[in-house]
Amino acid sequence: MERIAICTGSFDPPTYGHINIIERGLKLFDRIIIAVATNTTKKTTFTPEERVTLLKEIFKETDRVIVESFHGLLAEYVKQKRVTTLLRGIRNMSDYEYESQMALANKTLSPEIETIFMMTEGKYAHLSSSIIKEIIAFGGSGGEMIHPVVEKRLREKLCR
Repeated sequence: MERIAICTGSFDPPTYGHINIIERGLKLFDRIIIAVATNTTKKTTFTPEERVTLLKEIFKETDRVIVESFHGLLAEYVKQKRVTTLLRGIRNMSDYEYESQMALANKTLSPEIETIFMMTEGKYAHLSSSIIKEIIAFGGSGGEMIHPVVEKRLREKLCR
């Protein structure tokens, strides 16, 4: 039986921290579905379609990663995909608090869902999409934080 996990997030923009979690997740799973969420509480820089395009470009070398977007409840998306494992990256305690609440809510909505937390490697623990956007907007380099394709598109969006 194929082992599949769903790794969901807003990915606005995708960072090397996100990429690291997915690459390490591929050591545990045969396939990972990157599910780009529509987060109604966040003001995003990229549309869901743009984020899907960026992630497809980043992972174009592997057929073990599927990238798509979804809107609505994650528990419903998981049922639709017939996948029961969620892979979530955690940088710090505040991420853990938020992610544990989400995991319990998803488990309440769909008891078959199991959430696996993976700690972000230390060199990525400081990365956040909002910090990266600010650095790029002020002309800084994203070289150690984001993939070159993401940096190029972010500059186009923020440095007009």
